[in-house]
Amino acid sequence: MRRVRVLIIGSGPAGLSAALYTARAQFSTVVITGPQFGGQIATTHEVDNFPGFPEGITGPELVERMKQQAERFGAEFVYDVVTDVDLSTGSPFTVTTASETFVADVIIATNGADPRKLGVPGEREYVGRGVSYCATCDGFFFRGKKVVVVGGGDSALQEALFLTKFADVTVIHRRDTFRASTALQTRARANPKISYIMDSVVEAINANEHGVVKSVTLRNVKTGEVTEYPTDGVFIFIGYDPNGGLFKGQIATDADGYVLVDQLMRTNVDGVFAAGEIRDRIWRQAATAAGEGVAAALSATHWLEERAGELEPIEGELSEQTAGD
Repeated sequence: MRRVRVLIIGSGPAGLSAALYTARAQFSTVVITGPQFGGQIATTHEVDNFPGFPEGITGPELVERMKQQAERFGAEFVYDVVTDVDLSTGSPFTVTTASETFVADVIIATNGADPRKLGVPGEREYVGRGVSYCATCDGFFFRGKKVVVVGGGDSALQEALFLTKFADVTVIHRRDTFRASTALQTRARANPKISYIMDSVVEAINANEHGVVKSVTLRNVKTGEVTEYPTDGVFIFIGYDPNGGLFKGQIATDADGYVLVDQLMRTNVDGVFAAGEIRDRIWRQAATAAGEGVAAALSATHWLEERAGELEPIEGELSEQTAGD
């Protein structure tokens, strides 16, 4: 078993920011990256809404730079997947990955949420090339073009309204009525840049010879008719699933599985903190996730400092006296 002071689960902007702050505070910090280093933003071709990059930056470059900054202060990144978390004994907690076991005084959960997928041909292949799950992130790149929004809930209509700042929008929904609130439906119906295709599902996403989205294949669920609908982009909003399975039954969540925290990013388990999309069902932005990661790390730092005399020494970690010399 490896003994560490802070174990961060997840390597998106929340986890990377948390690692920077706990490592900089001279606490031994290990980040378990998960199946994809950098999280969802690492799949984004262009990021132009993260502060500090006026010319924009690619998702992979952004998370790599954040990682290097955390490593500068001693954070360690382990490219592995957490398979089990045991919170039953209280701190220190036991965390098992595919290849080793860690014992950590503090856990910061930043393993995010995944947008639900349609599971149709072309969806995975053309992410970043016309397929998107974030209008705020990618809408700007579709200025003057035509896009489709798939979904019928609040998120779908909210994002459709946002996208009208840049593009003409067609909402595709599998039913003949929306699940979205009446207020949102009224606003969307009143917007001349939004049209609708109801009772239809996307069967495939098609690309041109350059590998960029050109159309979607639609099937009417009532008539069975199949058509091809031209579009420059496909924005999919059929829900999100927080990656909280590791903590199921051990930590407080809402009805949809989002981890509940207080203003200090503390969960109901002493010594366990959470930040980013595993607890944020509203904003889901890299910048807000980074801020929450900082808040969780600062809370974790204070938690550790308050218990400094009770914690087992860790080889290689600077003591409070040494850190101040």
